[in-house]
Amino acid sequence: MATLAKATDETLPVTIDDVRAAHARIADAIVRTPTFISRTLSNLTGATVYLKFENLQFTAAYKERGALNTLLQLDAEARAKGVIAASAGNHAQGLSYHATRLGIASTIVMPTTTPTVKITQTEGHGANVVLFGQTFDAAYEHARELEGERGLTFVHPFDDPRVIAGQGTVAIEMLADVPAIDTLVVPIGGGGLSSGMATVARAISVERGGTPIEVIGVQAELFPSMYNRINGTDMPCAGDTLAEGIAVKEPGRVTSNMVRALLDDIVLVSERSLEEAVSLLLQIEKTVVEGAGAAGLAALLQHPERFRGKTVGIILCGGNIDTRLLANVLLRDLARSGRLARLRIVLRDQPGALFHVARIFDAERVNILELAHQRIFTNLPAKGLSLDVECETRDRAHLERLIAALHAEGYEVSPVELG
Repeated sequence: MATLAKATDETLPVTIDDVRAAHARIADAIVRTPTFISRTLSNLTGATVYLKFENLQFTAAYKERGALNTLLQLDAEARAKGVIAASAGNHAQGLSYHATRLGIASTIVMPTTTPTVKITQTEGHGANVVLFGQTFDAAYEHARELEGERGLTFVHPFDDPRVIAGQGTVAIEMLADVPAIDTLVVPIGGGGLSSGMATVARAISVERGGTPIEVIGVQAELFPSMYNRINGTDMPCAGDTLAEGIAVKEPGRVTSNMVRALLDDIVLVSERSLEEAVSLLLQIEKTVVEGAGAAGLAALLQHPERFRGKTVGIILCGGNIDTRLLANVLLRDLARSGRLARLRIVLRDQPGALFHVARIFDAERVNILELAHQRIFTNLPAKGLSLDVECETRDRAHLERLIAALHAEGYEVSPVELG
């Protein structure tokens, strides 16, 4: 983990006054989401953990803040012509929702590969959706072309001081609600949220005359774009990450300068940590978050020594996750914890073989969910067969007792492990 150099340059494009003005400007039209302590997550991680529930915004993400702050500063001519953005995610919904509410026409350019549900949701907020290109970069370039052709105002998802100031209002609320927070853990995609929140943290630290409030950025290991930019590394940015909301290949120019000046550190988190964090937040806090929204907790799970003993503020920055993907994440977590398992058992292909195995499952009080025989595509002898049993146990220890009981009866058994 690299520690960023603290800059003393006061010429950054966003100040605490900008963020406070943004908060006053947008306060009546966004949800002042709560910040609650999580005693269970605190016990689990060794830190005192506070959660800011930005997934409770109307469009289920903090992105509304920066979009609205920008819209409210447009002059009459710009409002009359309308706004445009390139986005397949939360920025599209936040911008289109507030633009429609304010009577401003919005156009959102999305890649042709965008899931239908996201297109429908954005159109439902009143936007004119234009599908163009196979990638975000192609959609972005087309949006900039339409901006010039139609005289629209382009609203960048992160690299705009007005957007950054709007996102920083998250920290204004968190630190007002819980002044004891000494560490903010912030997901980084393009860098708008981290830049805005770090602006607030640094200024409030000075105003209080106390210990500085640390700001730690979090990126997915598959998309370490800001980490690369700040640290001069060249790790690849590609892959199918659960944290698609922060899967940005090129961070902003403005935000990169601000992150370099204001953040204390950037940590990377694995897909496994992201999955565990999404699952824990649903099970413990009964709240649904997307992968990017769980990145802060994932950092505490993967790097506990970095945060132990600190009072940490985590932003649940979004809750827009596909329900089938969420189901897969939860089931994978059950499998990793031993509560759901698939065992491969070698049997002799003869009457009663399955009955005798089932008796062991019954004796150990293990629920059988699904069975699958394999007689043909196997390297076993012709009189043998492979039986896959999907089963439900109480915990890892219960599963190990079942496997031991099967071994004791002479069965060859092996778990089918997740990657």
